[in-house]
Amino acid sequence: MPHFDEDKQQKKLDTLRLKEEEELAKILASKYGLAYTDLSIVSIDVEALRVIPEEDARKAMIAPFHLVGKKISVAVHSPKNEQSMFAISEIEQKGYHVVVYMTSMASLNIAWSRYKEISQARAEKSGILEISNSDISYFLEQQKSVDDFKRLIEEILKNKEKIHQVSRILEMILAGAMTANASDIHIEPSQESARLRLRMDGVLQDIVFFEPHIFKLILSRVKLVSGMKLNVTSVSQDGRFSVVLNDTEIEVRSSVLPGTYGEAVVMRLLNPNIINIPFSALGIDDVLRKEVQKQIEKPNGLILTTGPTGSGKTTSLYAFMREIYTPKIKIITIENPIEYHLEGIVQTQTDEKKGYNFLSGLRSALRQDPDVIMVGEIRDTETAHVAIDAALTGHLVFSTLHTNNAAGAIPRLIGLGINPKVIGGALNIALAQRLIRILCQKCKKEDMQTEDEKKLIDGIVAGIVGRVVENNGKIWRSVGCQHCNGTGFRGQIGLYEGIIITGEIEELLDTNPSDREIKKVSHKQGILDMREDGILKILSGVTTIDELYRVVDMSGER
Repeated sequence: MPHFDEDKQQKKLDTLRLKEEEELAKILASKYGLAYTDLSIVSIDVEALRVIPEEDARKAMIAPFHLVGKKISVAVHSPKNEQSMFAISEIEQKGYHVVVYMTSMASLNIAWSRYKEISQARAEKSGILEISNSDISYFLEQQKSVDDFKRLIEEILKNKEKIHQVSRILEMILAGAMTANASDIHIEPSQESARLRLRMDGVLQDIVFFEPHIFKLILSRVKLVSGMKLNVTSVSQDGRFSVVLNDTEIEVRSSVLPGTYGEAVVMRLLNPNIINIPFSALGIDDVLRKEVQKQIEKPNGLILTTGPTGSGKTTSLYAFMREIYTPKIKIITIENPIEYHLEGIVQTQTDEKKGYNFLSGLRSALRQDPDVIMVGEIRDTETAHVAIDAALTGHLVFSTLHTNNAAGAIPRLIGLGINPKVIGGALNIALAQRLIRILCQKCKKEDMQTEDEKKLIDGIVAGIVGRVVENNGKIWRSVGCQHCNGTGFRGQIGLYEGIIITGEIEELLDTNPSDREIKKVSHKQGILDMREDGILKILSGVTTIDELYRVVDMSGER
């Protein structure tokens, strides 16, 4: 007597029922004039599922399964279902163009089962992207170096079953960048691929290359969470969102720029823990630090920091304000944008589209009875005049200028139309700064100076006023290890120079001096310039000569 396999027969019946269900769905689709889809053989886009929560999708008996820009494909079990039609209308109200398909219940169940693959990260209306603590813990355990980060990204890219999880990829990029202490994420498309790079300690490093279709998905995701327009590709766009990382909210400023092969993406990570550097740890030489301390404790005057974008000016100004802050004084900042939020300080952000710029912000701030004002940047004549007037009328004013050195601040102010005689009474001190990488303390090695290195060091040391610096002929070299991601460096520190407005410099102002003439007169103040500051940091094993050449013009004269 033949054996009756009940399980086998049940599987046959189930297969037959499914086939009949799909055939019925096809017939009904034709009846209602809709297209039919079988979600068991169609790639389901998890990004489409994010448009409606799982609970709402199940109640409405629908499943979004494909999303390109604002065009979304939605499968329904019955176009006569009122809840289904209501849910679709709500999706349309969000700005989506909905294409409706008929499908079977079996297909809907397949789509709904994919909800569990959506990561715990959620893109909320407020622009908050929460990366779960479990994800961060995983990254901290798995990522000990940039090589580990590359491996993790490559693994998910190779996994064909999970390739659609673009949100997961973006989360991995963000979490990996944060655990690597990167300041910026760059994703740049080319003809055949897109390159992911991280800026760590001020230097970009290649991480991985994406296939073009993966890049396009990531680009769309970045635009979506940043509040940019998905269908605009021919002009640059800026946006922002926040990432919650272990209860710390990190703001991400995102930017897209159209190019030959598509839009390049840059995401700047504004981690409040990174900027929270005390005044004493900025790297300012002792002589200049004591002078800066004296100037920022004055009740009035103008304190200027100068340098290119990314040279740490904001970090320095925030450290100065934290150093002098007490509940007895009121500090107001006018910034564009507000990069970090400071406790106890009133911060306001300019908005050019609404006509609220640094000038109008400064004028408004002066009506708020402040003791200290920080103006993010002096870029025009009117702002310069109001800042100078504020410094002359009992306010301490912090601001920045884009010049190459500290001495250049004075000709720049004159060029903005400020009377040279007024500058002497308003300006307390002008600083210039750069950021230089710190040698990795775990792998740096001691070496002897080459003949050219010794000649350079001795020549610069000989020009330092007011102190004796010995050169023992030794120097430190970068090596590279797992701790520093193979770069030989870990962390950054400032190089600074400053000019105090003395009576001698005030006399010079009447002659409309160049920055070189100002530097010659200020030489007597005994404050290091950035070359000298760099050489002292080299001799003490903080950094290398190559790093100094990378960030400072070494051809200049004192």
